[in-house]
Amino acid sequence: MIINDRSFLDKKGPLLIASNHPNSFLDAIIITTLFNQPVHSLARGDVFSNKFYTWLLNLLHILPVYRVSEGVENIENNYTTFSACQDIFNRNGIVLIFSEGGSENEWHLRPLKKGTARLAITAWNENVPLEVLPLGVNYSSFRVFGKNVILNFGKMITSIRLPEDTTDGKKIIAFNAKLEDELKRLVIEANEKDKQFIRNKFFVPQPVIKKFLLIVPAITGWLCHIPLYLPIKLLIQKKADVHFDSIVVGLLFILYPVYVITITIILYISTHSIYAWLTLILLPFTAWSYVQLKNQFENRRS
Repeated sequence: MIINDRSFLDKKGPLLIASNHPNSFLDAIIITTLFNQPVHSLARGDVFSNKFYTWLLNLLHILPVYRVSEGVENIENNYTTFSACQDIFNRNGIVLIFSEGGSENEWHLRPLKKGTARLAITAWNENVPLEVLPLGVNYSSFRVFGKNVILNFGKMITSIRLPEDTTDGKKIIAFNAKLEDELKRLVIEANEKDKQFIRNKFFVPQPVIKKFLLIVPAITGWLCHIPLYLPIKLLIQKKADVHFDSIVVGLLFILYPVYVITITIILYISTHSIYAWLTLILLPFTAWSYVQLKNQFENRRS
């Protein structure tokens, strides 16, 4: 992972992270795990489909945002979410919002919705010293596990200078214009068919000595993990499009510890050797070695 300025990861609130949204909920997973202070993120409202999901998502500091496509009757619930965000800002917290609204697997900044502007302007109207941090999230691919990710942080937005009698609509337009200018510098624009351009933008060369040292554990890692990864990939790739990456990572996050522990126990029972427990360390190391050396770009033809 390449981050243009890691000092932003130490930022304190009140802070609103305004990001593009190319890769479903994997974007939120990456961003929220990197910041040192807890980050509350906003997600599409239809995933809050029952009480258990709502409880789990709230536990993970995720709040719902409803779109017209998810039912006009749910739009009013956004006022509750926006009010919760203002409470977070008042407690010097951090909120993550995806300013494009929906998610698409593409190297392109899409038109911005109004939500980011409304959150920021409301906070400023209440004299909350909110800072808005533009963030461009960029992936070398959207269907390859072990990809390269580039996070580009932009210039902090602390206010927009407009006359007091300016309408809310004009304030939103002015804010979005300022945010869009920042995000355009941070989001890598590319045609998905231009594989060479994408490769040149995201390629990270590996030292020869590193390749030499990791080649054996990398091959071992591929052989040991293909029984876990391949079934998940085959199951998901025909059922998921924009959510492919997120679902694969989510399933691996849940199943991988079970997989490693199971193999370790089987080896211990088979060998009765205390050294079998080293598998708990060696197996993840071989997986890491494979990811370091594998191809990080999509080769499928459009």
